[in-house]
Amino acid sequence: MEDKKQVYRLQGLSCTNCAAQFEKNVKDIQTVIDAQINFGASKLTVIGEATIEQLEQAGAFDEIKVIPAKQRAEEQRTPFWKKKTNITTAVSALFVLLGYIAQFTASENSVLAIGLFVLAIIIGGYELFKVGLSNLVHLQFDMKTLMTIAIIGAAFIGEWGEGAVVVFLFALSEALERYSMDKARQSIRRLLEIAPKKAIIRKGNKEYEVDVEDIEIDDIMIVKPGQKIAMDGIVVKGQSSVNQAAITGESLPVYKQVGDEVFAGTLNEEGSLEVRVTKRAEDTTIAKIIHLVEEAQAERAPSQQFIDRFAKYYTPAIMLIALFLAVLPPLLWNGDWSEWIYRGLAVLVVGCPCALVISTPVAIVTAIGNAARKGVLIKGGIHLEETGRLKAIAFDKTGTLTKGTPEVTNIELFNEIGEAELLGIAAAIERHSQHPLASAILREAKRKAIDIEKWQAGDFLSITGKGAKANVNGNVYYIGSPTLFAEFLTLPVHVQERISRLQIEGKTVMLLGTNEELLGLFAVADQVRESAKTVIQSLHKLGIHKTMMLTGDNDKTAAAIGNELQLSEVKAELLPQDKLATIKKIREEFGSVAMVGDGVNDAPALASATVGIAMGGAGTDTALETADIALMADDLTKLPYTIRLSRKTLRIIKENITFALGLKILALILIVPGWLTLWLAIFADMGATLIVMMNSLRLMKVKE
Repeated sequence: MEDKKQVYRLQGLSCTNCAAQFEKNVKDIQTVIDAQINFGASKLTVIGEATIEQLEQAGAFDEIKVIPAKQRAEEQRTPFWKKKTNITTAVSALFVLLGYIAQFTASENSVLAIGLFVLAIIIGGYELFKVGLSNLVHLQFDMKTLMTIAIIGAAFIGEWGEGAVVVFLFALSEALERYSMDKARQSIRRLLEIAPKKAIIRKGNKEYEVDVEDIEIDDIMIVKPGQKIAMDGIVVKGQSSVNQAAITGESLPVYKQVGDEVFAGTLNEEGSLEVRVTKRAEDTTIAKIIHLVEEAQAERAPSQQFIDRFAKYYTPAIMLIALFLAVLPPLLWNGDWSEWIYRGLAVLVVGCPCALVISTPVAIVTAIGNAARKGVLIKGGIHLEETGRLKAIAFDKTGTLTKGTPEVTNIELFNEIGEAELLGIAAAIERHSQHPLASAILREAKRKAIDIEKWQAGDFLSITGKGAKANVNGNVYYIGSPTLFAEFLTLPVHVQERISRLQIEGKTVMLLGTNEELLGLFAVADQVRESAKTVIQSLHKLGIHKTMMLTGDNDKTAAAIGNELQLSEVKAELLPQDKLATIKKIREEFGSVAMVGDGVNDAPALASATVGIAMGGAGTDTALETADIALMADDLTKLPYTIRLSRKTLRIIKENITFALGLKILALILIVPGWLTLWLAIFADMGATLIVMMNSLRLMKVKE
């Protein structure tokens, strides 16, 4: 029998240590088999059974509220100054101030001053002591254990004032950490708020407003001008411009008409639409994005895994150093017990790994959230870090560097026939063909308003790999490659030269004629994206050493596109297994490589690349599932932004770790001459934590 799995959203989860403690408490519930906390997304996954009351009891130490993930609940957003913990911190600060005033006006060890400091310690440190003492009893050593020992020690040696200041500064540090983490989590909250909770559904001739969870597939949803679309679906009536920025990051609205796909959370602008629902609420694109972003924030990046392992040994090591410092000098060299215990306590306080533990997750959470709002879905901290280290990027051609829809670029006549007639005959034949180039001819005829009904084709025959023939208005015509016509006609030299020049330009040439004479030619090309050249230039400026195009197309077409885009290298006429082999070779040469494709074709190459990047993730489940990063809009310009964001994240993580460790080492050096006071130690720790948080939040500002 499969174990029962429940997912909950958490409100009030304040710090990484609290998350770890809460997870442990939940695992201790007898009916729970396993539990996992996603700190970045504030979510809890429980395998087994537990009531909301049991879970909230497990998180009572941090006043955690537990809400089932499927239940829509408005988060109670309490202003910063109205939160209970922040009020007690402010009251504690007041008593510290009054204590120092009493000490200044009376005497240093006056009963009034000590009484005020004791009140400050009890009020500001009650929650801290509750957890810290419990941890101490169970021999669990974390930040709160260290702080509890330090404050009790300070009181023991009569440093009441310093103990009170340490309590206040630690409480303030925790409050500011909570505030910063809430800011980092806002990106997910904004995503959750994008899609409406209700929609108007038409049944028969009546319209009903229903919850999105109750909407069934194939229901008809009415979307009025100015309303947000509540569900993914296909337009069955009406036309309008839809702002898709929330899903794809596109700044300009996209025109939608009958047959087009629309996404939940996008804004219908001026027209009225009727939409046939194609996905349930939990399967919509926005729901998948939210799920993937949350999963991404739970996945530990390599640097975070290192910090977690480091902190595991670091905290006990600090406790041992503090113990030796407090005990050995008085025992071995007749040092003053009071002075050396004080120094040992200062080591405990400065040794708090707050800044170190928070240095990576807050940066990862902020970066992934920022990217999601810009239409870039990064599926984990590991992919973010790997993208920041890239030196080589390979691109699929069709649909990635090119638009993926071939267009007629040249029409040339070799007889007395007019262009309209040539295009009409070609379109009449190509109506019966499934070849991608046929659609280019039909689109060109439509663009030039040719009435193709004048030409009726019969006896259509596809000539595999070469073209087609048909009887049009009583005459048999052929359309296809120069190879087809070479079988029954001798092509004039000037025609051969013209064909050659067009092919060198990267165009596919199709000839039209009878078995006796050549009437004209069409040159067709898959148009390069307008943004492709500037994107490749931006990548080179960012220090990407190799930009390569991998395509199954012919050498001439590939070379023409490669030259136009100034790519480092082009490999053409590749089968899927050849692309895979090429990716492996580049990976060996550069250590890492990204593959950019449409997420449907070239799956082996995308999977074997260090980072697989899918174009146009919105609407394609395959792209969302197979790629490490999905560019939700069909927009290459998001690629340089993603690399800049990844590099800045890597840089900020390194800065955070260096700063957090550097400040600890500096503070520990200050202990030698006895310059490190308790309040200076906690101030250094709090300062490091704050600077690390603020530094990480700079990732919110990375522009496209």
